[in-house]
Amino acid sequence: MASLVALSACSSVTSRLPGITSVVTPYKIDILQGNVVTREQAAALQTGMGRDQVRDILGSPLLISVFHADRWDYVFTFRRQGQAPQQRRLTAFFKADLLERFEADELPSEAEFVASLDAGRKFGKVPPLQATEAQLKAFDERNKTTAPVEPAAPVAAPATSYPPLETPGTAR
Repeated sequence: MASLVALSACSSVTSRLPGITSVVTPYKIDILQGNVVTREQAAALQTGMGRDQVRDILGSPLLISVFHADRWDYVFTFRRQGQAPQQRRLTAFFKADLLERFEADELPSEAEFVASLDAGRKFGKVPPLQATEAQLKAFDERNKTTAPVEPAAPVAAPATSYPPLETPGTAR
């Protein structure tokens, strides 16, 4: 019953304060799908390369059509909350298992792509990763023990004794 009252209270607050729904939004994860193809990878492609060589440079294609056996599609999409989705495509065309040509969207360099992953993120102050000498001494002072602790007396062996698993003199 209490949860029903709380739930109805939430709906009445949002109806009275319509701006609150634009401030509080649910978290949505970043969605990265497909093959990331950079400008450097596309520059390494040359006509006449075999399918294996193209796969070594670009990775396995996202789409291979049964109806277009001589065409490989590399598609990349990146969706992040609060930003416009990114989509890039590279299509490789083969003739007799050799690369005839390829068509691509504007591709970023590897450095540009990595920078775009962190764009728009808010990073807090980076904490120091190494303690100073004064901090180490203060830590030692706080955690000093006054006297060594005596180990507890050993627990007595159980009163039951078990017979040996094998009888002496038996052959294996």
